[in-house]
Amino acid sequence: MRTIHELLSAAKEAGVTLGEIALRWQMKESGETEAQLKARMQRRLEVMRLSVQDGLSPELRSASGKVGGQSSLMVGENNRFGILGKAGAYALAVAESNACMGKIVAAPTAGSCGILPGALFSAQEQSGFTDDELVMALFASAAIGRSIALQASVSGAEGGCQAECGSAAGMAAAALCQLYGGSNEAVCDACAFALMNMLGLVCDPVHGLVEIPCIYRNVGGVSQALAAAQMALAGVRCPIPCDEVICAMKAVGDAMPSGLRETGEGGCAACRSMA
Repeated sequence: MRTIHELLSAAKEAGVTLGEIALRWQMKESGETEAQLKARMQRRLEVMRLSVQDGLSPELRSASGKVGGQSSLMVGENNRFGILGKAGAYALAVAESNACMGKIVAAPTAGSCGILPGALFSAQEQSGFTDDELVMALFASAAIGRSIALQASVSGAEGGCQAECGSAAGMAAAALCQLYGGSNEAVCDACAFALMNMLGLVCDPVHGLVEIPCIYRNVGGVSQALAAAQMALAGVRCPIPCDEVICAMKAVGDAMPSGLRETGEGGCAACRSMA
């Protein structure tokens, strides 16, 4: 199953969610049992949870001294903005943990590692989802991410940050939509909306480090995921099929100047104060 359309068709034929069809596909490909695959995904979920806790430490600092301890500043403010505030704080925490050499799950990359856990754990706290439900949402998001990687890219060096934080936002939007009971079509619309709204985002790491502006873009990415999921769950249909948005992202990435694709030569990396 290479495309989103193929995922949808397979899920429709089987009468199951995208997460379930992804799990069945993985069982067939790997020869592992459902229990084995779910246990492995649960372990990844635990790493995500621990990276949130690690990143929220106010004492955390990166080797450069430029980031760390900032997500802890958002914790006291997160109730002001509800689930969005929590999601942003947790996304920043994981991104800071990564910048400080903590253990994270690349979802789909290290530079975008905070978006999916930020979405999942804020939703769990808000709505009481079980870990089992989060695990199945992770299978759905993994299937979406695989399709993006196969049709376009999840590499900032190839496609800009739209390929990293954009893809992560699409994966998180899909996961949220499945968690909240959206149809398979809505799950794919949520992904498409997130990708559409992140289209053209450049990769411009200051001093070549995955710190500035990378960690802050995780907050922006999880915000886009929540907005995209909300639209799709409300019944707003994306006018462009998800596969076409993915292909548009590839075309935009291919057209980007090299200075805006992880070289540290343009964008925020070229700002005078960052010299």
